[in-house]
Amino acid sequence: MTASALSAYQDAFARALLATEAGSAGSAVADLTAQPGFAIYRNTVIKGCIDALQANYPAVARLVGDEWFRAAAAMYARARLPSHPTLLDYGEGFADFLAAFPPAAELPYLADVARLDRLWSEAHIAADAPPLDPARLAALAPREMKCHRLRLHPAARWRWFDEAPVHSIWSRSREGDGTIGELDWAGEGALLTRPLAAVRHAPVGGAGVAFLDACGRGDSIESAALAALDAEPGADLSALVHQLLDAGAFSGLDSGSREETTR
Repeated sequence: MTASALSAYQDAFARALLATEAGSAGSAVADLTAQPGFAIYRNTVIKGCIDALQANYPAVARLVGDEWFRAAAAMYARARLPSHPTLLDYGEGFADFLAAFPPAAELPYLADVARLDRLWSEAHIAADAPPLDPARLAALAPREMKCHRLRLHPAARWRWFDEAPVHSIWSRSREGDGTIGELDWAGEGALLTRPLAAVRHAPVGGAGVAFLDACGRGDSIESAALAALDAEPGADLSALVHQLLDAGAFSGLDSGSREETTR
């Protein structure tokens, strides 16, 4: 079988898995789909996708309940099968799916909760690296802050949410039974890291998100500090940097900055 013929057969097989009526997947796999066991196989594949989504999005599942989640996950799985064998990170587009899913309209923060579940998975499977020793940063003179940059840890993930305290909702749901209780309804950021074996998470303010964004761009430490103050005037930079170092958000300290290298 040629490569193009194999690709066509695989496409037809995938369509057959997603087909809801016999014979609707095309003639290329008609003999296969006509077998009684194929319907069982199809159901097994879809169930595996649903189970993987429920494992990868536990906070969402606890918020909406098992029946609601599995019904939504089945619709997603039938529209988007896994693209590779491992299911550890299956569901990359699930948050966007929920954002456009009419039954989720009553929970406008649900897609963002899914985004944090996704960031947890990304942090979990990211490359290992030792966290930065705070003493290395403390040894820099103030004038050196403009010519050094903080290298982000491979597992560091963060996001700001304007409309809701998403980190609080997510953490209470993921670590509890889906009951979120009383909350101060305001925007909130989240930081997820994995400096050692386990994923850690913490709320982070607008200054922290701006600082991390700047580090992600390759800006100098001085520029990152200025970005943090622009986002949140009066922020305690010393406390902020200590929080990020303690969380394991950085894995190294590099000389030079993006601003210098692009001049």
